[in-house]
Amino acid sequence: MLSGISALLDAISALERDNGQAVLATVVKVEGSAYRRPGARMLIPLYGGTVGTISGGCLESEVAKKAWWLTDSGEAVIRRYSTATQDDDDDQDAALTFGLGCNGTVHVLLERHSAEKPLAVLELLRQVRESGQAGAVATVIGSYRNARVRVGERLFLHPSLTDSGRLLDPALDAEVRADLQRTLTDGHSSLRSYRDARGEIEVFCEYLAPQRRLVIFGAGHDAQPLTHMAKLLDWHVTVIDGRAHFARAERFPDADTVLQVDARPPYDLHALTNGAMVAIMSHSYSQDRHWLGSMLQGAPAYIGQLGPRDRTERLLEEIRQHSNAHLPALERLHYPIGLDIGGDTPESVATAILAEMTAAMNQRTGGMLKHRQAAIHTPTPLDCSDIETAARLTAS
Repeated sequence: MLSGISALLDAISALERDNGQAVLATVVKVEGSAYRRPGARMLIPLYGGTVGTISGGCLESEVAKKAWWLTDSGEAVIRRYSTATQDDDDDQDAALTFGLGCNGTVHVLLERHSAEKPLAVLELLRQVRESGQAGAVATVIGSYRNARVRVGERLFLHPSLTDSGRLLDPALDAEVRADLQRTLTDGHSSLRSYRDARGEIEVFCEYLAPQRRLVIFGAGHDAQPLTHMAKLLDWHVTVIDGRAHFARAERFPDADTVLQVDARPPYDLHALTNGAMVAIMSHSYSQDRHWLGSMLQGAPAYIGQLGPRDRTERLLEEIRQHSNAHLPALERLHYPIGLDIGGDTPESVATAILAEMTAAMNQRTGGMLKHRQAAIHTPTPLDCSDIETAARLTAS
């Protein structure tokens, strides 16, 4: 079962084995409301169905229908789709108005991909996935007539790459490289506009995050739906238990890794759990005490402990009594784990756990959207730079 970037990369590998061709559709800019954000991708093979989504289902058919015709020249193109109410849509240049009433415009980059002319951005996605290290890519999505750069030109940033690409305009190349480094450092995508005496060039600086990792301590029945649902989110899932009859791969066919690990000191799996989302749910008091104590001395991105509040507080008290070590990850501990949705089946518990993890990852509280006053999605920042000023600063 594959989803998200995993499904996309798997489809690309199959395409390359068969010497096939495809069009890659990428959301590069959103104005107003839209279901998917910049960076969403869909692969449109010459033969077979599409892989991935760029909307909630309203754009995919139209994009797939015309993608090959629109890219017939071999050049990258931008197509705009409006989801405004047709009576209210004043954008005469939009590729298509769907009249959905969402009042948004989605800009989609269409590019041909084949074994003879592979898209370097797909190789970067593969490197990010295989290495577990973040990357960044800057894509030109708008330029003026007779500009030295064209739509679809890119710069790349990743530790594994020896060739990061080049833009023909030296001043623009230097400025975009600096902004791309900031994108990687900040961990956020942004739209950037660069102006010179002749016009404006728009660039999408995209942060490519490594695959989210989930480590589950406890291989009981309730860990099975949690594993399955996490894979639907395209997370990498490791299941760990100290009991051999629980830690069996056949019990967790969706998991990437199933490990039997002795639940006694010392703990030497910090390389696996640091930066990961961690759920502790072994239903064994002694195991939970070991796993929780070890996690609190590491650097997971999130730690969740299953069970009643007073049970976890007893665990914490015993951990403090038996260890003089500092517990640096205590502020990232959530107990009882999960959002309060009122369910009690393994599936509803898994839903509550993943919902809280996702909220924590996105720095949200996990409340009802009906009570949210701000926009659901944070708008992609737009920054403007003066290329000539940047060139003078670089030269000096």
